Amino acid sequence: MSEGKDKNKNKRNFRDNLVARGEDARTVRKIVAIVILSLLIVLVVGGISGYTYVKSALEPVDPGNEQGVEVEIPLGSSTSGIAEVLEKSGIIKDSMIFRFYIKFKNESGFQAGNYTFTKAMTLDQIIESLKSGRIIKEPVHRVTIREGLTIDEIAAIYADKLPISEDDFIEKVNDPDYINQLMQKYPFLTEDILNPDLRYSLEGYLFAATYDFYEESPPIETIIENMLDKTQSVLGQYMDAITEKGLTIHEAVTMASLVEKEAVTDDQRKKIAGIFYNRLEADMRLETDPTVQYALGRHKEKVLLKDLEVDSPFNTYRNDGLPIGPISNFSQNAFEAGINPEETDFYFFLHDGQGNIHYAETFEEHLVNKNQHIQ
Repeated sequence: MSEGKDKNKNKRNFRDNLVARGEDARTVRKIVAIVILSLLIVLVVGGISGYTYVKSALEPVDPGNEQGVEVEIPLGSSTSGIAEVLEKSGIIKDSMIFRFYIKFKNESGFQAGNYTFTKAMTLDQIIESLKSGRIIKEPVHRVTIREGLTIDEIAAIYADKLPISEDDFIEKVNDPDYINQLMQKYPFLTEDILNPDLRYSLEGYLFAATYDFYEESPPIETIIENMLDKTQSVLGQYMDAITEKGLTIHEAVTMASLVEKEAVTDDQRKKIAGIFYNRLEADMRLETDPTVQYALGRHKEKVLLKDLEVDSPFNTYRNDGLPIGPISNFSQNAFEAGINPEETDFYFFLHDGQGNIHYAETFEEHLVNKNQHIQ
């Protein structure tokens, strides 16, 4: 009896072991299937992503951007070196893909030199230019926007040089939807530019520079965004310095515009910026004539006493602190002076009409300078 029970028990154990091993095998097969499926998904997704990335890297960086970009290819540059320069300049998306493309097409014989490329160029156009050693495109229009200009003045220049009207330019910079789009694209355009008392939201932010256009009739959006691209490239160098100075970007740009309108040389700009900060720290009004002229909406050779009473948030004779926004665009030197002013004991300055600026520590000294140098 005992022997029979043991046999039955062994049979049950054997069957249980077989069932257990079967379940383990099925579990293993399921796990293997899941792993293989996961790997296949990863490979497929990776392959699609890789294909998409490579395809994108072979296309122009910005097909609609015909703004010229100056690129220098140094003597003795290797293919890798050329690819890195082009990627850094924003002419190609990926230097490695560019090198593979060159190798695949068996291209060589690239020449050193100074080139003008655009972000709308294809890889083949870039390669052809590098092989021939010539600029691929000459600008159709070249427009210089000098520093110290208002948006009204900038609009007049573009209307004179390009087939656009002043009214169309002004209408575009006044378009709230377009301004919101620009704020999404350019982080330096903060909520400060939405102050309803500003004449133009973009006043001061359209950088002074020479701009090349490769179309007969460039869209106004292209004109504005080329200028904002330049502003972004300049401001991006000073973000830490702006923070260290305790300024917002809007305040820094506003200060730069005041310095730009009051001074010409680097030395003058740094001194006057120092005076502005001295006056702010002493709770004195800035009392700078260019803000009065901006408030009046016109340039005057001489600001009169009655002009100082103009009711405007830009008038620094009637309002404390900085005005609510910039009064013009500015040069990089003026911006540097505005965030790195010269430490000075002066609180007053005046122009003598001969290009000289006379400084004073006290109001009494300032009156002496006025009597001596102002007729």
